Amino acid sequence: MATQGQGSEHFVVVFAGYHRPWATWIGHRLESHGHRVTLQRWDPRREVPLETALGDLLLASGRILLVLSDWFFQLGPRREGEWSEALRGVVAANAQRFAAVNLTNRTLLPATAVLEPVDLWSVGAQEAERRLLSRLGLPPASGRRPLPATPGSRFPNDPPAVWGEVPRRNVRFTGRDDLLNSLQQHLMDAEQGTAVVTLLGMSGIGKTQMAAEYAHRFSSDYDVVWWVNSDTRGTLRERLGELAPELGLASGSEPGERIRAVGEALRRGDPYGRWLIVFDGWDDIDGAEDLLPEGPGHVLITSRNRSWNDSRTTLVEVPGFDRHESTGYLMRRAPRITADQADEVAAELGDIPLALVQAAAWLGESDMDVIDYLRMVRDGELSELADQSGFDGVPRSSLTSWSILINRLRESQPHAVELLSLCTSFAPGRIPIGLVRHLAAADLPEGLGWLATDLAGWTRALDTLVNYSVFTRDTRSALAGEEPGPEQESVHMHRIVHDIVGRLTSPEDRRRHREVVRRMLVAADPGNPQDSRLWPRYAELLPHLEPSGALGSRDDRVQETILNLLRYCFRSGEFRTGVELADQVREHWSELFPPEHPRMVELTTQQGNILRAYGGFRAAYELDRELLDRLRAAPATDPTHLMTATSCLAADQRYLGQFSEALQAQREVLETALELLGPDDYLTLLAQHNLGAGLRLLGRYAEAYEVDLETLRKRESLLRARHATTLVSGIACARDLRLMGRYRDALARQELGMRLHVQVLGPQHPQTLRARHNLVLCERRAGALQDVGGVMASLLDQTEQVHGRRHYATICLVVDYGNYAREHGDLGQARDLIAEGESGLRELLGPAHPISTGMLSNTGLVLQAAGERAEALTMFEAALAGLTATLGPDHPWVLGCALNAAAGRNFTGRLDSAQELSRDTLRRARHALGEDHPFTLSCEVALAMDLRALREHEEAGKVEESALQRLTRTLGAQHPHTLAARQRMRPYWDFEPYMG
Repeated sequence: MATQGQGSEHFVVVFAGYHRPWATWIGHRLESHGHRVTLQRWDPRREVPLETALGDLLLASGRILLVLSDWFFQLGPRREGEWSEALRGVVAANAQRFAAVNLTNRTLLPATAVLEPVDLWSVGAQEAERRLLSRLGLPPASGRRPLPATPGSRFPNDPPAVWGEVPRRNVRFTGRDDLLNSLQQHLMDAEQGTAVVTLLGMSGIGKTQMAAEYAHRFSSDYDVVWWVNSDTRGTLRERLGELAPELGLASGSEPGERIRAVGEALRRGDPYGRWLIVFDGWDDIDGAEDLLPEGPGHVLITSRNRSWNDSRTTLVEVPGFDRHESTGYLMRRAPRITADQADEVAAELGDIPLALVQAAAWLGESDMDVIDYLRMVRDGELSELADQSGFDGVPRSSLTSWSILINRLRESQPHAVELLSLCTSFAPGRIPIGLVRHLAAADLPEGLGWLATDLAGWTRALDTLVNYSVFTRDTRSALAGEEPGPEQESVHMHRIVHDIVGRLTSPEDRRRHREVVRRMLVAADPGNPQDSRLWPRYAELLPHLEPSGALGSRDDRVQETILNLLRYCFRSGEFRTGVELADQVREHWSELFPPEHPRMVELTTQQGNILRAYGGFRAAYELDRELLDRLRAAPATDPTHLMTATSCLAADQRYLGQFSEALQAQREVLETALELLGPDDYLTLLAQHNLGAGLRLLGRYAEAYEVDLETLRKRESLLRARHATTLVSGIACARDLRLMGRYRDALARQELGMRLHVQVLGPQHPQTLRARHNLVLCERRAGALQDVGGVMASLLDQTEQVHGRRHYATICLVVDYGNYAREHGDLGQARDLIAEGESGLRELLGPAHPISTGMLSNTGLVLQAAGERAEALTMFEAALAGLTATLGPDHPWVLGCALNAAAGRNFTGRLDSAQELSRDTLRRARHALGEDHPFTLSCEVALAMDLRALREHEEAGKVEESALQRLTRTLGAQHPHTLAARQRMRPYWDFEPYMG
């Protein structure tokens, strides 16, 4: 269709690859007016004369529209005279075929006047379209036809709705056009959920630069572009989670919660379906499948790890530059050198981009002759560096080239080299260098005071290093209320450069610089790891502990910062990172302190907390037991340290199934806390809460409720109702009520607690997930009518996102979901879930643990439902015998196994044995739980069934009537338990594998 009053024309839009977004937009606009468009990337080889290249464009039908910028004229590169001659010649002779738009505010070559270029660089979309049409002599926009939005159709000056810390565009980016275009085509053509590409290659090959250029060049294809620095797992998770608020998602500050919300939003494509997530430097790929987004968008990864080959990503090997790309880059950056000289330098440096960047910067900034530069590189001015190992295949010539630059800067710009050397006391990658300016001059070693006082010197040093391409500069996101400034500046330092500079730094300078960075870490410590708003700051500090020497520091302030970072790992749910950090700290502190030193006591406390939360129960136990033995043997041990160590060991014992020993130890802890600290101290209330947990695990639910209720009331009074530990007490009370059979009371309390958890901690915090798990169980026991199964399935997905599939919290939920599936007739799903739960718990806790033993009863219920009654009875009897031996005959778990075993005996014809077991179980349940407990009443129903099977109808009727009356009074006439009893359905007992 042609525009009114105008025939359809054909336009060839000629552009440098750097400006593909503009070419795509121009083409889309022209097509909307009924014209045909061909996009032609412009990058003729330098050996092809310009007149020939421009003449070849004329072979196409229609008009030629050149998209001009300084980039367009630098390709090749070509001398200014060569361009001027071509413009005056072939272009002027065919002026009616050529037109141009201009994308730069810089002055173009005078000879471009023949093209009459129209400026588009400083206007909006409507004005740009008007100018484009006017230049081409086409009617105004009113005559256009609407076209659907397509990739690249957004106006290039309009950024994506969400743009997340993508590195600044490298205005000297060279080549890679074919690779970038094939990458874009692969991502666009991939089926939904499979658009994941990993750029693979050695250090210095240009993976990060290529990913950044892709993000900029194809930004108009996306509504969301989010860059994730992935050097460490902690920073990766923190950064990925920061996308949640940018997408307007209702999530808290806990990384796992945010990551789940982000993953779900990306999977749905809501609020945006066109998204690009870039993971830069993702080498540690353990658990990557849990973090890789799925959905309609695209994922781009840069990595050196070839193990990505085993995942769902497509690998793209990033090679060195083609020779013409190398020479073109060198000649643009250092215009004084000739093509032959550029070719010689590129050959010497192996066409490796990082090496060429440095060489081009040096040759462009200095007046050194190329022949002298090559002589120094070939002679190996610092051959001892080039002979060292560990440079990931970087050629010797490249290492020498970097050494030359740094040594020359040391002579001419000592402040720049000092700042550069300081950066090597941080970790490579993103370095929050501006934090150093938080220090006062008095806190800096002699000779480094200028870092705090000489802002002009600071700026010159940074500018010099950026100009020489030693590192790139960006700005760290400031916290709310902060104004961006030097204190917020960050730089990105390539790991190869970091390694080279580090090896060229003297031991004395390294010692001074590490001291500065350690003081910076202390100054930057927010001081409150419980405040989730400060977690991004802690995540930023973590990578720099080891390279700064902080882990081995004797400074009390540095040690306290390290402990705060461990507390952050525990509070934020970064358990794996915390486990690794704690091991590193222990290795260093063991050389500084005896095991019973207060620092080691605190380290052990934090390490044990993290190990327990991570599922490392046995490791935590061994750690805490060793410390407690040492403290007990040492003279004059601080009683608070002894109390803390005993409390930690008691927690370990609870998780390891040593319930009686744990309770006894916890009573000692509480007595000590009351004596030393008084009844209202935070630690006393913690000890009291743990006592309730110990009572609950021993089946003493009423006693546990009394303790937990008192703790809750005190915490509400002393801390506040919305404090995180108060909410924990709320979960404990609701769980006690549910286990006591007071289902409606439990549900009411947990519903209130659930609302508070979401408000205070956010919907995906680990503690909130615990609360939701308990709420689902309360709803199930209370006979809720809504689809509890759907809620459990959703909760399982969320818990797996936060903890992983093999974490004990996830496994416990898998078991409860399996019990629900069996109860509601989905036997196949139940069998799979219960088998997964039994295997996972056995692996985590060992086969002799009470929970592992109790799981046999759940397996028996699945077998029984499948008609495999003999096999089911074997499971029931094994669970009953095993738990009786470890917990005693009156524990509620033992009674539950007995209820199931009696049913198994009945179903297999062992009627007398079933009746005897049912009668004994009822007697014990009345004593342990009370006559009106729903479980006790289930035991009555079961006994009535066994009596009826033995034809003792009179007693069976009396027992059944008593049970029905009590069930109706206790639970209500319409409760599933009551209805099942009236229908004479055999009662059963689900084992819930909780551990606290």
